[in-house]
Amino acid sequence: MVAGTPQSRKSKGRVFQQQLREDLITHLNLNPDDILSTAMGQGGCDLYLSPAARSVFPFGVEAKRCESLALPAWWKQCETNASKVGLVPLLVFKRNREEPLAVLRWTDLLDLLASISSSQTDSSDHRWQNLAEGLMGGEQP
Repeated sequence: MVAGTPQSRKSKGRVFQQQLREDLITHLNLNPDDILSTAMGQGGCDLYLSPAARSVFPFGVEAKRCESLALPAWWKQCETNASKVGLVPLLVFKRNREEPLAVLRWTDLLDLLASISSSQTDSSDHRWQNLAEGLMGGEQP
């Protein structure tokens, strides 16, 4: 079902943002007070992260719940908002009856993978190490 009115479209977007928030709280064991879904239409990233949440999840999230894709425009918005708060841009979008997808700069993905790989011997970049531990289910040997 396609959302027909502006109010129903905003409602679908709000529910999607809240689901992303809940997923992060659950999977990264974040305190619910450390991550908030921002109001629809408010400028900036769609999830507000406390400093504690940023240390575990260093991403500025732009959430889109839409059937027609506008990736270049969404990515520009995501990059702009994330850079204002010093976070790595992460675009997450979902279409009806499909899984959410995430878009990340290739270099940021490479940094994340290198950090996960090197977290066994070097713990200098705590942003990625903390995220890797959360995604992998605890501190890595």
